[in-house]
Amino acid sequence: MSAVTRVMIVDDHPMVAEGIQSILESYDDLEVVATLSNGRAAIDRAEALLPDVVLMDLNMPEIGGLTATEILLERLPDLRIVILTMHDNPEYISSALSHGAVGYLLKDVPTDEIKEAIDAVMAGETYLCTGAQGSIAPKRLGAREALTEREQTILLQLASGKSNKEVARTLDISVRTVETHRKNIKRKLGISSTAGLTRYAMEHGVLQGTGVRL
Repeated sequence: MSAVTRVMIVDDHPMVAEGIQSILESYDDLEVVATLSNGRAAIDRAEALLPDVVLMDLNMPEIGGLTATEILLERLPDLRIVILTMHDNPEYISSALSHGAVGYLLKDVPTDEIKEAIDAVMAGETYLCTGAQGSIAPKRLGAREALTEREQTILLQLASGKSNKEVARTLDISVRTVETHRKNIKRKLGISSTAGLTRYAMEHGVLQGTGVRL
């Protein structure tokens, strides 16, 4: 017997959430552990519920899907988050993936595609529905991937001379999480050294206390 995949649904439209729950509960190998209405509730309950997969809407009250995705992955790095939304704008899709989502589904997909996406991300794959794939334009040569707000905050801390341990203590996250963010920042900016990060921060006004300008 295959293991049951624990799924959390986060969507502020009750009819949508209940419809998805009804679909997923028809599969023997899926269990819906919670249906929540915003990102804050997901953050508050995820560590107790320990879902394997989160189906996450983007625009929600209190804490939206992108911020919730980033915070959840800091706390539960093995969690798979699939965005389920009406937005097919390429910027939304790219931003979701840069925040750590491993799947992107539009709400008009056939119901069996939600199950297909869950199976794919549980197998370690990234899943984009057909509509989302068609919305992503090929990356422009030399185009720089944008830093998330959390990465910008960590870049500011690192550029001011703090060690990974000090940043972890300041932001109340693990050293491992800081190291992961640091690697992602270097990858996105095409910078290989700490000195390079500091130089980038100085050149882009990070150390002036006005935030990161990318």
